[in-house]
Amino acid sequence: MMYSNKNYDLPQIMFGVLFISLMTIASIWVVQPFILGFAWASMVVIATWPLLIKVQALLWGRRSLAVVVMTLLLILLFVLPIALLVNSAIENGAPLVDLASDPSKLQLPALEWLHDIPMVGDKFYNGWHSLLDGGGSALMAKMQPYIGRTASWVGIQAAHLGRFIMHCALMVLFSALLYSRGEQVGMGIRHFAFRLAAERGDAAVLLAGQAIRAVALGVVVTAIVQAVLGGVGLAIAGIPYATLLTVVMFTLCVAQLGPLLVLIPAIIWLYWSGDTTWGTVLLVWSCVVGTLDNVLRPVLIRMGADLPMILILSGVIGGLLAFGMIGLFIGPVVLAVSYRLISVWVSEAPEPEKDMRDAAHGLDELK
Repeated sequence: MMYSNKNYDLPQIMFGVLFISLMTIASIWVVQPFILGFAWASMVVIATWPLLIKVQALLWGRRSLAVVVMTLLLILLFVLPIALLVNSAIENGAPLVDLASDPSKLQLPALEWLHDIPMVGDKFYNGWHSLLDGGGSALMAKMQPYIGRTASWVGIQAAHLGRFIMHCALMVLFSALLYSRGEQVGMGIRHFAFRLAAERGDAAVLLAGQAIRAVALGVVVTAIVQAVLGGVGLAIAGIPYATLLTVVMFTLCVAQLGPLLVLIPAIIWLYWSGDTTWGTVLLVWSCVVGTLDNVLRPVLIRMGADLPMILILSGVIGGLLAFGMIGLFIGPVVLAVSYRLISVWVSEAPEPEKDMRDAAHGLDELK
């Protein structure tokens, strides 16, 4: 057998690889401040691309007008809630700091409504007031350092708000650019993936887009619906700072913790303050809002991609813990692409014998 004798210039290969590595590292270093904003914009554009096409059809096929409309929608959905959150934080921050600095201003309620509870109401009322008379002020004094630490933690988190606003602004800018040149960018990514792994690479890119839409529909839309409905209930029941609590509920819903972590304390506060009627109304409304995701999320996820529910939820929670908010999309995409590629690879082989005894007999023959 004849072997072709190829002469390899080892120093040339080494310096070539070194040059490519240095250029790659330098490029990543240059674009590092924009990576998070661009990744966020990519997820948003992929998830909302079908909506862009429909808007473009309604606007006489003008892509420029459709891009303007979608950009305004992004500003309405992202920039406006952040502005409301910042405004609420500024308005409510001063009373919190004042309260933390002077524990005497923390006054526990009298809970007069305990008298209305049959049989045990008077006993609870007397016990509560015995606690207040005997050590209420001492209890407040012990709680004051923890309140101060909470206020300090909030202040530290607020220091990172400028960076988050910058990424949000970059997201809107990059989204407008991707909306205008989406076909060219998508074809370039598919071409690169095809160069890496032929048909499987192209299929992986398409599957990634389906997974992003599935997460956007099943997780984000469900979180928006639950947060809005929960916020409406809080506002109608007269809960203070309903706007701020709605934003908190949206964050909890996206993190798969649910809105009840906000609604249940609000219900307790209503009963605590003696407003039992609205407390009961909010309790019933919370039962509806808290269980809505069990019905809405599976339907929306199936509309985006036919993927196992446990895979999507594992990707959402794991991605959130690993990468932060952007991990809500990165985690499910990674798991979905891996799942489909492994499924295709396994399906290329014939299925094993259904009868395990026949399979064992064949194994004995191979010995």
